[in-house]
Amino acid sequence: MRECIVIGKANVGKTLFAINFADYLKVTRLNIEFATPSGESYRRVLSVPLALQELISDQPHHTLGLQRIEIQMPGVKGRKYFALVDTSGLTEGIHGETLIRRAMAQTLAKVRDAHVILHLIDASRSGQVGAIEALGEVDWQVAQFGAMRTGYAILANKMDLKEAQNGLVQIRREFPGHVIFPVSALLKTGFEEVKQFVWRHL
Repeated sequence: MRECIVIGKANVGKTLFAINFADYLKVTRLNIEFATPSGESYRRVLSVPLALQELISDQPHHTLGLQRIEIQMPGVKGRKYFALVDTSGLTEGIHGETLIRRAMAQTLAKVRDAHVILHLIDASRSGQVGAIEALGEVDWQVAQFGAMRTGYAILANKMDLKEAQNGLVQIRREFPGHVIFPVSALLKTGFEEVKQFVWRHL
């Protein structure tokens, strides 16, 4: 099954995007396969409200492992089947905690095989020096890797926040030539454009 991976720094809204994008694609029961950095895996079936309640947190690195949701995406010409893969947040430099380092290594290993890469950037914090969500070397490295792939797009997230408009301008300036979609994972705005992009590249 083809895979669409959601990648980005910690706290940029990857898990919220993954759950709400699945909901936007009419998935009411999320069949999620959890894979830990140690190689263990298990499945759970969650409703969208329960997934939002249990899997979302304001604390960085709440997601420590891969969360794979199988999706049937409806389109004009039938359906496409794929897995939407939520990942651990990336950080600048080498993290001090072993588990987080392993989770990031798992994410980076997974992205190499993905057919579609959705790179989330927090547009509301992109210019804030010192913020863990701010633009940094990790984002540029992901973008450099993505530039070699046809199914790569940057999602400028949190466009529902007033600071995000200036952040979007900066993201477009820093990543010229890349496909960039302004989105709000919270309000599900911009999702139709993302859906069409994913459909074309699966």
